[in-house]
Amino acid sequence: MLISAQKPVPLISLTLFLYKPTFMTYLLSIHNIVRWLILIFGLLAVIKALGGLSGKKAYTAGDNKTGLFFMIGFDIQLLLGLVLYFGRGWFDIVKAGMADMMKVPANRFFGMEHALMMIIAWILVHMGRSMIKRGTTDAQKHKRSLIFYGIALLLVLAAMPWPFREAIGRPWFPQF
Repeated sequence: MLISAQKPVPLISLTLFLYKPTFMTYLLSIHNIVRWLILIFGLLAVIKALGGLSGKKAYTAGDNKTGLFFMIGFDIQLLLGLVLYFGRGWFDIVKAGMADMMKVPANRFFGMEHALMMIIAWILVHMGRSMIKRGTTDAQKHKRSLIFYGIALLLVLAAMPWPFREAIGRPWFPQF
C-alpha cells in the first residue's frame, strides 16, 4: 500500500496497516495458551500422585500418561519460550549488561527470573519422569511423582506473569 500525496489515506486504514500482528505476537499467544495445558496436566499429575500415596493405589498407565503429557507440554513450551527469548530480544538485553537489566522489573523478570525458573522446572519434570521409571514399587513411583512434579508445578506458578503482578502481568487469555 503506497501513500501518495495526491490521495490521502483514511486514518483508520492507516492505523490498521501499521498494526500488523507479527509471527512473534502469534507465538506469544500460543505460548500463553500452552501454559494452561501445562497447569492442567501438572495439577492432574500432582493430584493423582497424592491420591495414589494416600490411598495406596497402584501406579497405573493413566498416571504414567498424565506425567508424559505434562512433560510433552513442557517440551513444547520450552521450545516456544526459547524462540521468544531469542527472537524478541530478551537475550540481547541480557548481553547488553546485567546491571542495567536488573534495574527494570520487566527486563529482570523475563530476561532472567522467568527463563531460569522455567528451565529448572523443565529439568525437574524430566528428572521426575526418569526417576519414576526407575521406581520399583507403586508407592515409590507416586512419591517421586509428587516430589518432582509438585516442585516443578510450584516453580511454574511462581514464574508465570500473572495479570495481577505489576509491571510483568500478562492477560489471563491471549488476544488474537
